[in-house]
Amino acid sequence: MQQRNIRNDRDPIYGIVERQRLNAIFKELFRKSIHICSSFVPLFLKLAYWPVIGLLVLALIAYTVSEILRSKNIEIPVISSITEVAARKRDENHFVLGPVTLVCGILLAALLLPLDCARVGIFALAFGDGLASLMGKLFGKITIPGAHGKTAAGSLTCFFAVFISTFCCCGCTVTSLLIALCAMFIEVLPLADFDNLIIPPAIGLLFMTIGG
Repeated sequence: MQQRNIRNDRDPIYGIVERQRLNAIFKELFRKSIHICSSFVPLFLKLAYWPVIGLLVLALIAYTVSEILRSKNIEIPVISSITEVAARKRDENHFVLGPVTLVCGILLAALLLPLDCARVGIFALAFGDGLASLMGKLFGKITIPGAHGKTAAGSLTCFFAVFISTFCCCGCTVTSLLIALCAMFIEVLPLADFDNLIIPPAIGLLFMTIGG
C-alpha cells in the first residue's frame, strides 16, 4: 500500500489530475463564497431599500458589459479577473451567466415580495444552493440519476441549510421543513445557472403562501 501511494505521488498523470481536482475545488469555493455573501443583501435592503436595488442593477449592468467586452478580448480590471478565477470549466470561453442569474433572482424576490419573504428566498439561494455545490464537490460520492452529476451529499446539505436558515427566520418547524424540501427539489433539477433565478422568488413566494 505504501509503495502504491509513493508511486501515485511520483506519477505525473496522477499529479495533473490531482491539481485539476484541487483547482476545481478552489473555483467552487470562490464561487460559492460569492453566493453566501448574498445573504447580506436582505440586511442592506432593510437599511436602504432603493439605493441597494439601484446598486444591484448597476452591478448587473457593469458585469454584463464586462463579459461582452471579455468575449471580444477586452478585459476590464478586477471584474474580468474575478470572472476568470470563478469560471467553471464549462464556462471557459463563454459568457459566464451565473452572476447575472444570481442578481436577477435576488432582484425578482426583492421587488415582487415582502422583504421578510424575500429574505427567506435569498437565504435559500445563499446557503442552500451555495453550500450544496461545495459539499457535493468535496464529499459527493453518490450521484442522483438524471440530475447532471448532482450528488446526494449536496442535496442533503441544501435541505439542512435551508431548513436552518428558514427556521431562524420564522421559528416554525413545519414551514421550515416544507421550504427546505421545495428548495432541495429545485436544486436537484438540471437547471444549470437558472436555479439562481428561480430559487429566491419561488421559495419566497412559497414562504409567503404557507407561513409568511
